[in-house]
Amino acid sequence: MKNVENCPNCGKIFIKALRSICPQCYMEQEGHFETVSKFMRSKHNRMATMVEVHEKTGVTLTLLQQFVREGRLSTKLFPNLGYPCESCGEIIQQGRICDGCKGYILKGLKQDQQEKDFQERTKEKHRMERTYHTLKDRIE
Repeated sequence: MKNVENCPNCGKIFIKALRSICPQCYMEQEGHFETVSKFMRSKHNRMATMVEVHEKTGVTLTLLQQFVREGRLSTKLFPNLGYPCESCGEIIQQGRICDGCKGYILKGLKQDQQEKDFQERTKEKHRMERTYHTLKDRIE
């Protein structure tokens, strides 16, 4: 019975199969999703922000962010919905980190690679200086 776990939301024991939460919490979550979906389908609510949706529907911000992360609420249809970057907290609509943080990480990786290449070239140069070379094959 390795699939028996406590629900992270309510703490009840349940058999984990497809979902990470118990059936009761799942049904509650689906009810919240229906509420949000119904609210967002209205034309004048499509440009609502996360905070506005939270205030009007009563659904928590973390649950709204989960819906966006899972792709259940499309950011193409609702452009003002998003969730925070895991690195800096900037609001993003896809992925785990924003473009600024991606650029910073890639810059750091590139700089690290350049340092490794430089050290390798320096080692090779020192190795070549310590090696004895003959001109025997060139003289003949």
